[in-house]
Amino acid sequence: MQSRGTQGASRPDHEHSGQKGHEAQGKPGKSEGDGTHSSRRSHEGHDKHAGHSVEMFRTRFWICLVLTVPALIWEPMLQDWFGYQAPLFPGSGLIPAVFGTVIFLYGGMVFLKGAVHELANRQPGMMTLIALAISVAFAYSAAVTLGFEGHALWWELATLVTIMLLGHWIEMRSIFQAKGALKELARLLPDKVERILNGDQTETIPLEQLQEGDLILVRPGAGIPADGVVKSGKSAVNEAMITGESRPVEKHSGDKVIAGTVNSEGSLRVEVLGTGDKTTLAGIMHLVEQAQSSRSRAQDLADRAAFFLTLVAIGAGGLTFAAWLAFGATLDFTITRMVTVLVIACPHALGLAIPLVIAISTTLGARSGLLVRDRRGLEEARNLDIVVFDKTGTLTLGEHRVVETVAAEGTDGTEALKLAAAAEHDAEHPIARALMESAREANLQLPGAEDFNAVPGHGVEATVDGRSLKVGGPALLRKLSMEPPDEIRRAADRFSKSAQAAVYLVEDQQVLSVFAIADAIRPESKEAVERLHKKGLTVAMLTGDSQAVADGVAKELGIETVFAEVLPEDKAGKIKQLQHDGSRVAMVGDGVNDAPALITADIGIAIGTGTDVAVEAGDVVLVRNDPRDVARILALSRATYRKMVQNLWWAAGYNIVAIPLAAGVLAWAGILLIPAVGALLMSASTVIVAINAQVLRRLEL
Repeated sequence: MQSRGTQGASRPDHEHSGQKGHEAQGKPGKSEGDGTHSSRRSHEGHDKHAGHSVEMFRTRFWICLVLTVPALIWEPMLQDWFGYQAPLFPGSGLIPAVFGTVIFLYGGMVFLKGAVHELANRQPGMMTLIALAISVAFAYSAAVTLGFEGHALWWELATLVTIMLLGHWIEMRSIFQAKGALKELARLLPDKVERILNGDQTETIPLEQLQEGDLILVRPGAGIPADGVVKSGKSAVNEAMITGESRPVEKHSGDKVIAGTVNSEGSLRVEVLGTGDKTTLAGIMHLVEQAQSSRSRAQDLADRAAFFLTLVAIGAGGLTFAAWLAFGATLDFTITRMVTVLVIACPHALGLAIPLVIAISTTLGARSGLLVRDRRGLEEARNLDIVVFDKTGTLTLGEHRVVETVAAEGTDGTEALKLAAAAEHDAEHPIARALMESAREANLQLPGAEDFNAVPGHGVEATVDGRSLKVGGPALLRKLSMEPPDEIRRAADRFSKSAQAAVYLVEDQQVLSVFAIADAIRPESKEAVERLHKKGLTVAMLTGDSQAVADGVAKELGIETVFAEVLPEDKAGKIKQLQHDGSRVAMVGDGVNDAPALITADIGIAIGTGTDVAVEAGDVVLVRNDPRDVARILALSRATYRKMVQNLWWAAGYNIVAIPLAAGVLAWAGILLIPAVGALLMSASTVIVAINAQVLRRLEL
C-alpha cells in the first residue's frame, strides 16, 4: 500500500468539456498546492491524447472528409472500377496528389506529433504505427507522382487518415462522456444565491461572492450553493447526487447541508460553512478526477501489451515487405500490404479498453456514493478474503441511543420512552441526548415538561402532563431507597453485563421502565454483514471497547472474529496478523483513528460522513455512513475486472486474425485488404470495445 498524501479540492479540467458557466472563483477550483500536477504530468506521459480534444478530432475529421471527396472522384483506379469519367481540365490529374498531400499535412499531423511524443518517451505505440503507415504511403506516392514507376496511394492515404481521425474522435468522445460526472457535478451548483441581510431582507449575489459565515435563503426546489448548517426552517433535501441516498433526507435546525444537493418543499435559512474548494462537492470532484487518472495493474498490462503489439506490428510490416518482394510482387503492391499491416495492427482498441472501463466504473461509483481514490484499491477488492470493520462510527452510530426498553407490567414501552425524553428535554448530559434522539427517531411527539430540576449525580425530575417523573441511573434508586420489579432488575443486570448503561423512569414510588443506553448498532449493519457472508468473505470487527461490549455487538450482527480492547496504535498489527497467512484484507473505518490500519490493509475503505469525504487514508471513500456499501464495492470491482478482461482479450485477440489477413496470406484466394478497409476493421474493433465498456453502465449496485 502506498502512503496517502495531502488532498486538496480540485475541479476538473474543462478545457475541452464545453463547460462555460461554472469556472468562477466560487466554484470548486484547482488548488495550486494540491500535489496533483506532478501526478497529472506523469499520467499524461503515458497518454496518447495528451493535449488533444474531442473538438479537434471532430473538426479535422469533417474537413478531411470533404477534402477526400475530390481525391476519390479523380482517382483513376476508382474511375476504372466504377466505370465513370471525372471532368478533365489542365492539372486535373494532380487532384488526388494535391488533396492527398493537404490531408496528410493537416489531418496526419496529429499522428506525426503523437509519434514524436511516443518516441521521445521511448514508448512507441499506436501513434507511431499510424505515423509510420501514412508516412510510407505519402513518401511512396510522392515518389510515383514525381516519376518513380508504380501506382500512387493517394486515395488510400486520404481515406486512411480520415478514417483514423474518425476512430480517434469516437474514442475520445466515449472517454469524455464517461468522465462527464465531473461536468455534471459542477453543474449542481446554482449561479445565483439569495443572501439574507438585516431582518428578512435578501439580496441576490453571484455564487463566487458568497463567503463563510453568510446567512442564505434556500427556497423550495432550489439548489444548495454551499456547505452549511440549517439555522431555521424545516425541509427534505435530495442528496442522491452526492451520497447516493435515494430518499430525501429530513433537515431541521442544526443539521448540516451539502453544496450541490436540492431542497424540496420547505424553505431553509442556512449559515455557510464552506464555499468553493472547501465544499464536499469540490472534494468529490477531486477524488473522481484523481481516480480516473490513477493507474491500475490492468492498465499497466494493457500498456505493455500495446507496446509489444507495436513492436510485433512493425516487425510484421517489415517481414511482409521483404516476403512479397522476395516472391516477386510489385513495389506498390508490397508497400500497400505493409501499410495495411501497420494500420490494422494499431493497438487502438487496447489503448481504449482499460481507460474507458476505468472512467465508466469510477463515474458509476461516484454516482452511488463510492468514491475511488486509488484505482488499484478498487481493482484488488475482487480478491478480498476478509473485511475488518471498526466498531464505533462504522457498525454503530458512534452516538448513544436507547437500544432496549423493558417496561413494568401495565406500562407501555413507547409511552415510557416518550415520558422519559420529555422529562430530560432541558438537560444537557449524554443520557438526555440519547433519550431525546431515540424518541425523535421513533417519531414521538414529546409533551411539554414543567418544574424541571437536575439532581447532580442522580438524574433529573420534572412534571410531564401532570405526572411527577424522575429519570436517572442506579444512584437515583439508591437515593430513593427503591427496589425495581424483578423483570426490570433482571433486565438491568443483563444490561450491566453487556456494558450498557441502565437508566430508570420513576413515577412516585414506582419504577415504570428501564432503558439500556449504549452506542447503537446501525440499522444497516446486520444486512451489510449478511451480504459479505453471501459473497464468501469472512467478517471481523476491531474495536477499543471492552470484550463484553464487542461480543454483544458481534453476536447481534453475526460476526465471527472479534478483536476487542485494541489500542489505535495496535490496530495495524491486527491487520498484519490476518494477512500473515496470505489473506487479502480490507479495513473499514473512519479514516482518522483508524488511519494506520487503513494504510496497512490491502484495501482501505474510509467511511465519509456526507460532508467529510476527503478522507486521506482510504483507497475508497463511502460518502454515506452505510456499511452495506462495502458489498457494493466488491460488486463494482468484480464487474469492472470482467469488462477489462473481455476488452483486453478482444483488443489483443483480434490481431491474431487481422495481421495475417492484412499481410495477404489469402491473396491466393483473391482476398486482399486495402489500407482503408484495414482502418475500418481497426476502428470497428475500437467501437466494439467501447460498446462493451458502456454495458457496465447498466450495473445495479
